[in-house]
Amino acid sequence: MRLSQWKDRKKTIEVPLFAGYCFARFSWQDRLLILTVPGVVSIVGSGMQPQPIPEEEINSLKALMDSALPYDAHPYLREGMAVEVIRGPLEGVRGVLLRKDKRYRLVLSVHLIKQAAAVAIDAADVMPI
Repeated sequence: MRLSQWKDRKKTIEVPLFAGYCFARFSWQDRLLILTVPGVVSIVGSGMQPQPIPEEEINSLKALMDSALPYDAHPYLREGMAVEVIRGPLEGVRGVLLRKDKRYRLVLSVHLIKQAAAVAIDAADVMPI
């Protein structure tokens, strides 16, 4: 659910969590039937091999969606990823995302002198570059 605003009103609408993806369980023999469905472009995998999404990840998403907690899609982040700050006093700053003591840190490096500075940051305030 997402709050959407038109010129004259605001309304909560239902939107997919991951736009452009439809999760389905099917046998590999049925792939041609799946690929003929309007809107289906491909099946997730590496090359010509399909790759199933781990059941644990699917169950985690189901639990989140069944809960009363507010949620929204978020850019995929991992440690060591180059990111840009999208809000706050460091908006526009680019660095590397690290984790220290269960908190995220933004590392800003000066490569020529091999020095860096780090600051605690909320993962919601950064996007991958």
